[in-house]
Amino acid sequence: MNTKILLNTAYTAGKIDPRLYGSFLEHMGRVVYGGVYEPSHPLADEDGFRQDVLDAVKNAGITQVRYPGGNFVSCYHWEDGIGPKQDRPHCLELAWRAIETNEFGTDEFFRWAKKAEITPMLAVNLGSRGIEDAVHYLEYCNFPKGTKYSDLRRKNGREEPYNVKMWCLGNEMDGSWQIGHKTAEEYGRLAAETAKVMKIIDPAVELSVCGSSLNTMETFPQWEETVLEHTYEYVDYISLHQYFAGQEKGTKSFLAQADEMDRYIKDVVSACDFVRAKKRSDHKINISFDEWGVWAYRAQEVAEQCKTNSWELAPEISEMIYTFEDSLLFGGMLLALLKNADRVKIACQSLLTNVSAMIMTEKNGGIWYQPIYYPFTHVANHGKGVVLDCRIIEGEKEDLDYAAVYNEPDSELVIFAINRDDAKKKYISLEMQGLECRQIIEHVVMESEDPKAVNSLNHTGVKPHRNGKTEKTGKKADIELPE
Repeated sequence: MNTKILLNTAYTAGKIDPRLYGSFLEHMGRVVYGGVYEPSHPLADEDGFRQDVLDAVKNAGITQVRYPGGNFVSCYHWEDGIGPKQDRPHCLELAWRAIETNEFGTDEFFRWAKKAEITPMLAVNLGSRGIEDAVHYLEYCNFPKGTKYSDLRRKNGREEPYNVKMWCLGNEMDGSWQIGHKTAEEYGRLAAETAKVMKIIDPAVELSVCGSSLNTMETFPQWEETVLEHTYEYVDYISLHQYFAGQEKGTKSFLAQADEMDRYIKDVVSACDFVRAKKRSDHKINISFDEWGVWAYRAQEVAEQCKTNSWELAPEISEMIYTFEDSLLFGGMLLALLKNADRVKIACQSLLTNVSAMIMTEKNGGIWYQPIYYPFTHVANHGKGVVLDCRIIEGEKEDLDYAAVYNEPDSELVIFAINRDDAKKKYISLEMQGLECRQIIEHVVMESEDPKAVNSLNHTGVKPHRNGKTEKTGKKADIELPE
């Protein structure tokens, strides 16, 4: 039996913020050094940026990138990464047990961001540092001139301020693994005072306060309530992080974790609105889901691997290889973000290159795309406009995940759908109200007979094709999803 889905352009679930299609750069492993930055590479430009990576970022439709961390930011001195490179210190990087050369820092990131055509999103260190460091960093980036740090920026070659709009107040401060880990009370007080001073310097900035690192944290959701009690009137977003593993559970259970992400979002929205009601505030806090992704193997194995690093330069850690099955869960997580577009305004896939990444690079060599690159690219390039509040009105809905996006200026309807059943095909019948299906532009499909199929430098076994089966009849369209 076909699953009938009703679509009406008058009923929407939320407008998509372009920043939903962000990614994340952290000084971890080969994300920066050997990833986006490799001066010795044949395709490196005058700044040492790999042009093939820049092209891949643009092709993927990435709109915003969070920097410099991640766990890295909680022991980072941003001043070490500015000025003449020959004067920059080599430092112990405590989060990932590496040596940080500081060859790539704030000004390099902004030059890279301009070439990548993305919007920067910065994080401040509220782990080992605090208010004073945060305001100095903001002054360096956003204040025009005539002060110590704004003039230092100008001395370093950037006359005009960078005018960074989006700032994160630390990273995963609820985690015992975090350098400078704090209780909810300690962090809430620090974040509130930091936010107040940052908005004195630049009232236009938007600030994101740390929520729970995972919904499985023992302190969730009490952490959200306590932190928001302190910060509610001073911040604009609360951050969420989530990674899923569990491939051994079987395909259906593994893919169903996207529903858990959806519940996580709704639980945090409820916590935000509870504090809003309690404070009788007109201010509404939205969500920045600024780390999300799939673990290609157990998180504990990654943690153990990082503990054994021996203070190398850009060690090869957490270079996960993703399967076709992983790309389906990755796509389901993207759909969870879309379906909550009314409150999730920012999201950052983690990470951009080499570490749990969409884009893989070879030293002095080529570039290749993991299977997860393709769902991101298609959703980011075609998921623009409003998400429709569509409903199943007949037929089975088990093992089916979907979202519909309507781009009104182009009168374009885009359907994203995942068949979680690895044993049989699914058939969807779309019944449309308020629009007519005049033309099927394309039906892109990702499928594989082997759920564990992977890509590599010399083999692209998992990639989309445009041979999907869709038929249109007036206000209806019938779609086939392969198993």
